[in-house]
Amino acid sequence: MGRGTTADVSLPRPGLTLTGALAGALALLAFGAVMIGPYALTPGQVLAALTGQGDPQAQIVVWNIRLPRVGAALLVGAALAAAGASYQALFRNPLVSPDILGVSAGAGLGAVAGIFLSLPVAAIQASAFVGGMVAVGVVMLVGALVRNTDRTLTLVLLGVVVGALAGAATSLLKVMADPYDQLPAITFWLLGSLASITTRDILPALPMVLVGLIPLALLRWRINVLSLGDDEARALGIEAGRTRFVVIAAATLITASVTALAGVVGWVGLVIPHIARMLVGPGFARLLPASALIGACYLLIVDTLARTIAAVEVPLGVLTAVIGAPFFVWLLARGRRGWS
Repeated sequence: MGRGTTADVSLPRPGLTLTGALAGALALLAFGAVMIGPYALTPGQVLAALTGQGDPQAQIVVWNIRLPRVGAALLVGAALAAAGASYQALFRNPLVSPDILGVSAGAGLGAVAGIFLSLPVAAIQASAFVGGMVAVGVVMLVGALVRNTDRTLTLVLLGVVVGALAGAATSLLKVMADPYDQLPAITFWLLGSLASITTRDILPALPMVLVGLIPLALLRWRINVLSLGDDEARALGIEAGRTRFVVIAAATLITASVTALAGVVGWVGLVIPHIARMLVGPGFARLLPASALIGACYLLIVDTLARTIAAVEVPLGVLTAVIGAPFFVWLLARGRRGWS
C-alpha cells in the first residue's frame, strides 16, 4: 500500500507534464514576441512597460501594438487547432481540417461582401462570422434532409459543394470590385493577417471561442466514443446524431469567430492536431488542451516571422501553407491506416 500510494502521488502524469511544458513554452514565446519587431525592446523595457513604468514610447508599443497582436495570434492559433482536433476526432480522419464543412469559404464570402459594400471593419468581421455560420448551417440542414446515406460522407460532400459555391461567389465579387481600392483589401484579407489588430477587435471573438470550447471540454469522453464509430456509440447509449451536431456547432462557432478576426488562415487546424496526437495520443481529454497550446505557439511563431522576415509583411496564409504543405505530403506518404 505504502509503495503504491507513494508512487501514485509523487509521479506526475505524462499528459500533465507535457501540458505544463507547453504552457511554459507559450509564456516564453509570448514574451519574446513582444520584444521582437521594428522597434526592438529589451526584457527590462518590456517588464517596465507592463508595469506602467519606463519609456513612454515603449509602453505605447507594448500595450497598443505588440500585446494585442500577440493575444490575437494565441487566440487564433489555439482556436483553429482545437476546432481541427474536434473535427478530426468526429470524422475519424487525421486529414480533416476546420474548413471541411465550408466555414472558411462562407466566412470569406461574408467578409468579401462586406468589403465590396464598403462596410466598416466591425461590420466586415460580423459579415464574415455570419457567412461562416450560414455556410455550415446550410450543410447541416441539407444533410438532415438526405436519407439512407452515410451521415459523415454526406456532410463532407455537402461541405465541398457549399465551399465551392461560396468560392465562386467570392471570385465573382473580386471581378466586380474596384481594382485600386477594394480588390487589394479583399486579397489581403483572404490570405489572412493580424496587422492592425487592436484589443477592441479581439474582445468580440474571445467569448465566442470560450463558448465553443466549453461543450467540447464537457463532451470529451463522448467524442472519444464517437471516434470509434456510430454503432459503438449507440451500443454505449450515446445519441450519435445529437452529439455530432453539438460538436460541429461548437467547432464551427470557434472557427467562424477567429476567421472573422484574422481572415482565412489555413493548415493550422490540419497540421497541429496531428502533431498533438503523436505526442499525447488520440484521447480527446489530452488532445484538446495539447492541440490548443501547440496551435497557439505555432501561430505566434508564424506571425512573428510574418512581420519580421521582410520589409513588407507576409500574409499568414502564405507562411502557414509553406510550412503546412510539406507536412501534409509527409502525412500522406506515411500511409497510416485507421484512426489513432
